[in-house]
Amino acid sequence: MKRRTLGKTELNVPVLSFGASSLGSVFRDIDRDEGIRTVHAAVDAGLNYIDVSPYYGLTKAETVLGEAIQSLPRSSYILSTKAGRYGEDEFDFSRKRIQDSVQESLARLHTDYIDILFLHDIEFASPEIIIEEAFPTLLRLKEQGVIRYAGVCGLPLSLFEKVLPRIDADAIISYCHYALNDTSLLSLLPLLEKKNMGLVNASPLSMGLLSTRGAPAWHPADDRVKQLCLKAAQFCAEQGSDIAKLAVQFSTANERIPTTLVSSANERNIINNASWIEEPLDQSLLEEVLKILAPLQNATWPSGRAEYSTNNSNMTSKGEQ
Repeated sequence: MKRRTLGKTELNVPVLSFGASSLGSVFRDIDRDEGIRTVHAAVDAGLNYIDVSPYYGLTKAETVLGEAIQSLPRSSYILSTKAGRYGEDEFDFSRKRIQDSVQESLARLHTDYIDILFLHDIEFASPEIIIEEAFPTLLRLKEQGVIRYAGVCGLPLSLFEKVLPRIDADAIISYCHYALNDTSLLSLLPLLEKKNMGLVNASPLSMGLLSTRGAPAWHPADDRVKQLCLKAAQFCAEQGSDIAKLAVQFSTANERIPTTLVSSANERNIINNASWIEEPLDQSLLEEVLKILAPLQNATWPSGRAEYSTNNSNMTSKGEQ
């Protein structure tokens, strides 16, 4: 699988990586054995950068992942996890909680170091807590060798614009902003490239929007977004194709985006995803799908504190602000 360098880190990551949230049964119930088989299939297929969090499945994802990677050489995979978010409305970015969280993650993951530790969904905390307490805690863990690199993640792009100039992050995770229906992440690339920060793009299917099944009921997008995305998915199916394939190919094609995370607890899905990016992208199909999605391009939804979502309503297009 093609690989790219993740910013100023020494990590050579695959263009498609494995998001382990599905191991926590966040999309559907999975059993331990199914999850372990999927992780092994991902690593075998070259998706050997794995991202997880104690929040996913309330530690279930880390626990299952830990059992899966316990039998693998530590040098065979790159591992990131997170700290700061532990439940739907449970956030704690204090120094002590982050330190304790990392030790708990190390135990569940059966490893003695984390390649990248991200502060999870920092839009739910004040910038001062992140800049003055939480991120310095990550830098201390980095000095101690507990983690190799430090980063932040969240949804609103304005979050990164406000925080990144004030911290020396090695990498960020941005999700739902580089996909067929939303490419607003491109506006952040000049800042990231200036600071040589690694970029992990997540959710090329926009958390299930781009699917013939339709978006899950909990999805925060409004009905118009859901309907147009479903229309695009159905169009692909009518052409004998799968919008998931087009979405994965599209998200991994941009050379300026080092890696894209996909999540599934089905080993066949992971193997398919890995094979798709080796195939040429159907440009004519892409053009037709982008036409269908054009009315909602860059539409997003609020997340976290109001200061990050002031101009961020469900059907607000960043290109029209």
